[in-house]
Amino acid sequence: MAIVDLLMPKMGESIMEATILKWHKQPGDSVRQDETLLDIATDKVDSEVPSTAAGTLEEILFQVNEVVPVGAVIARIKTDVTEPAGETKYPQVTPEREKNAAPEEKPDSPYVYSANQESGSVHQTSSSPAGSDVSKTNGNGARFYSPLVLNIAGNEGIPVTELEKIPGTGNEGRVTKKDILQYVSQKKEGNGFHSSRASGQTDFTGPYEEPTASGASSASATGSAEAGQFNSISGNVEIQEMDRMRKLIAEHMVRSKQTSPHVTSFSEADVTNLVLWREKEKAAFEKREGTKLTLTPLFIEAVVKCIKKFPLINSSLQGDKIIIRKNIHIGMATALPSGSLIVPVIKNADNFNRVGLARQVNELASQARNNKLKPEDIQDGTFTITNVGVFGSLMGTPIINQPQVAILAVGAIKKRPVVIETEQGDAIGIRHMMYLSMSYDHRIIDGSLGASFLSAVAAELEGFSA
Repeated sequence: MAIVDLLMPKMGESIMEATILKWHKQPGDSVRQDETLLDIATDKVDSEVPSTAAGTLEEILFQVNEVVPVGAVIARIKTDVTEPAGETKYPQVTPEREKNAAPEEKPDSPYVYSANQESGSVHQTSSSPAGSDVSKTNGNGARFYSPLVLNIAGNEGIPVTELEKIPGTGNEGRVTKKDILQYVSQKKEGNGFHSSRASGQTDFTGPYEEPTASGASSASATGSAEAGQFNSISGNVEIQEMDRMRKLIAEHMVRSKQTSPHVTSFSEADVTNLVLWREKEKAAFEKREGTKLTLTPLFIEAVVKCIKKFPLINSSLQGDKIIIRKNIHIGMATALPSGSLIVPVIKNADNFNRVGLARQVNELASQARNNKLKPEDIQDGTFTITNVGVFGSLMGTPIINQPQVAILAVGAIKKRPVVIETEQGDAIGIRHMMYLSMSYDHRIIDGSLGASFLSAVAAELEGFSA
């Protein structure tokens, strides 16, 4: 008999931990190799984890809703294979081992941005001697910060010493996204916070003060327990608990508004030529290419051409440095049957022709609706398009998908009477018109650049040709 350790798999470059959603097997159950053993969730997507061996599930080390670091042993499987004598067993990654690991780099700044910046991943290291890790200690013991928390801290200019003072409501006092976002919000308002770790709540009451030796803070707690909470709910109401994905979306949207000063520009485009061409070609296109021809790949095609003319639109901001992306990875916001939203990414969209874009769009949209996206399918986007017109909206003011600096919303296409300029003079005609709106980060994109890019997209759509 041999015992096989099942590890929390690495789901992407920027993903350092995952939450266990469901165990499909319990200790004592037999399992087949590659059979789904459990479901996990990251801050990106949900995934299934298969068994790496056939045998009997011997032990489950983490329960549902627990957050587990990548590489940690989550279960053990007893197999019928006899373990060879003298076999070397290599140590696995555990929170304790990760805690004691020496930093790989020793920069002047405590925040080091990794090569995988498009996913928003930030690794925090220190110039401290080998064997110490400032990013994981708060002076009183071990403390781990997720890449997302470090990313927010880096964007907000929060140093390590300040980060260590933020009380965490997560497992073992870990600082969660909610904790740091609340801290940033209150800091901008000139307030700090008081934490009640025993209750697992973080209440904001005034300027932050160091806890005393007894663990109490001298800040006033008057009204803090009820801050932001409903004391009573009256009337004929229904109360729904936000599901996990809705909570993640809410946190992401709040963080984006707190990070980027949003400006939205509007334009309209006469897309008559584009609409008529698609109506004429869509049946033959599907028969010939084996995939449907929607408007989305045509919008992406126009955006890609304009990004090449205005490369700053395809960038991100990290501290005081502007990172201009050479790869054009277009995210397309996709509504799920549950009503939630996810943004699969077409990598290197400029390398695809019209047929290739159509296939990519349809494949990713299908995988999104069937919960089959892989973590890498929604990472590394550099610009996002959202089609609010699908739901009948004429226009929208979209929120930037961090760490990008711009997002384009396309509205519903409506037939309207418009003035047409001809060589014989002006005339009134019925045309297919569409509003475009683009929100952009005013820290990088000024109104002139934002409006110029949007006008260029409109011109591309109006000048569409087969």
